[in-house]
Amino acid sequence: METNRQKKIGGVIQKDLVDILQGEVRKNGVTNLIISVSKVSVTTDLSVATVHLSIFPQDKAKETLVAIKTNSKLIKHDLSQRVRLQLRKVPNLVFFIDDSLDYIEKIDNALSSKENPIENRDLLEKRRHS
Repeated sequence: METNRQKKIGGVIQKDLVDILQGEVRKNGVTNLIISVSKVSVTTDLSVATVHLSIFPQDKAKETLVAIKTNSKLIKHDLSQRVRLQLRKVPNLVFFIDDSLDYIEKIDNALSSKENPIENRDLLEKRRHS
């Protein structure tokens, strides 16, 4: 259970990280790439922030994540300049790809296919016996 302080710090980090990452994308002239910070979770001792990124298009996600991880010290420095009046110490940043959109898409595809268990109840019986 996150405390209010953890949530506030996560929110501050999330807002500023979006600005930093999108600013870098624009500054480097990269087109057709959207980076969104979907969630930031901060540990109870406020030393580590887990950052979940949604990257579109999906096929550029892995290479973009590698680039972000490679530059994480510079990103943390930029973040520290932005939040220096709000935080004494900026947590270490750990970046992950947020795959919840993929999960939603898989569910959506499953429901639109012929083997939809909601519309075809016989499929539920087949899966229970398998």
